[in-house]
Formats: sequence, C-alpha cells, structure tokens
Amino acid sequence: MHLGLEGKSVLITGAGGGIGRALVHSFHAAGSRIIAADREPIIELSASRELIFDQSDAEATRAAVLADIATHGAPDVVIANAGFTRAEHLGQLDDAVWQSEMAINLNGAYALVDPITKAMAERGSGSVVFISSVNAFQHFGNPAYSAAKAGLIAYAKAIAVELGGRGVRANVVAPGSVRTPAWDHRLEGDPRLLDKVLPHYPLGRMVSPEEVANTTMFLASDAASGITGVTVPVDAGLLAGNLRFVDEVLRAQ
Repeated sequence: MHLGLEGKSVLITGAGGGIGRALVHSFHAAGSRIIAADREPIIELSASRELIFDQSDAEATRAAVLADIATHGAPDVVIANAGFTRAEHLGQLDDAVWQSEMAINLNGAYALVDPITKAMAERGSGSVVFISSVNAFQHFGNPAYSAAKAGLIAYAKAIAVELGGRGVRANVVAPGSVRTPAWDHRLEGDPRLLDKVLPHYPLGRMVSPEEVANTTMFLASDAASGITGVTVPVDAGLLAGNLRFVDEVLRAQ
C-alpha cells in the first residue's frame, strides 16, 4: 500500500511527548517534511522546523499558526496530538480543572486547526487527524478530559462535512492506554498497576505509540483518500466489550 506521504509537509503538535515522538519518527520515515510543535524546543527530532507555543493559550496558538502559514503556507497534513489530563474523577473536578482541561484539549486544538483548515480549503486540499481517546466513548475517569476529547470528534465531523467539498478531510484516532514513558512514574509508585489495567484489554496489553502513529499515518495519507469524518480506536480491543466481565462473571462459573 502506497501512503503517498513523500514530500508532504506535516505539522505535529505535542511532538516532544511519547506519542508525538513516534508520530514524528514515523512520518519522517515515510518521507514527510516535519513541522514539530510543542511548548519548548525539542532536541533530537527529525524536523524541518519547529513551532513553539503553549496550546493552552488559544490566542498564542492561533498567532503562531497564522504566522507560520503566512511564511510557509498551510501544511499538507496537521496532526492535532497535544493534550493533557490529571487523571481526575468527579470528586476532584471543579471549575478551574474543567477550564484548564478544555483550554488545552479542545479550545487550543480548535485555535490550532481552524486557521489551517481555512488555508487548506483555499488551496483545495488538506488532511487533519485529531488524537482523541477512548474516553470520548465510555467513562474511564477523567471527566473534563473526556468531554474535551469527545468535542474533538464532533469538530472533526464538522470539518469533514463542511469542508469536504473543498478538498479537506478530517479524521480521528482514539487510543486506549498507550505505553509511553508517562507510565514509568506510575509503575514506580505501584509496580502491580498493570495487573489491574491489562485484564480490561482483550489483547492483554497496552498499545504502543508506534501503533497509534501507524493508524494516524494511514488516515492522513492518500491511501485513505475516501475516508473522512470517522474515528478509529487503537485500543487493544477495549471498546469491543467488557473482557473483565466475561472472565470474572461468565467464565468463572
């Protein structure tokens, strides 16, 4: 299968994170020209150039993107990957937490993508992929983060419907638990944490950042030219059903 990503300019936000670095390496290996975006300079990434902005600041995000478009034009592809959560539950939620989660995960993503899709539509081509979460479909905690990630799916559908006729596609990848370095400190605090997590996943493991990147690359590429407005879970089967219920209730009889 030919992805047709050679020479394409690809803007990737959250490029310094676990999934972000996998995205950068994967698109670079496919021959793309990478624009790496993050809150601070990133070392040891194969990027043509960097954009520095804090996505929780919508005004600064939009200004940085508009300046880059004015100089270089719209990228061929944008991967809206940057995001953050405190892993809270309802008992820890308040107005400040809600607003901060919305700021980076939804409002900042809109400020990033809106000027780019307008420029893509003027050009007549472009592809957007949002990195959402399984939390957008079922409740696994993180209520504010989940609401924001669900908002990305609705926003992607709006782009797909309203800008499809002008050559712009928008799709979503929804990872489950991804084995990034962010898990290291959690496992240091509770070495048996995976014993609690993995029984929920039919594949018996978390997915890797590279598996998220592979699906993202497909949706962004010419190989998915007829696909827009869809969400693809990359979740080791989590959303397929309740494996723990099957094991503990049905198979235990």
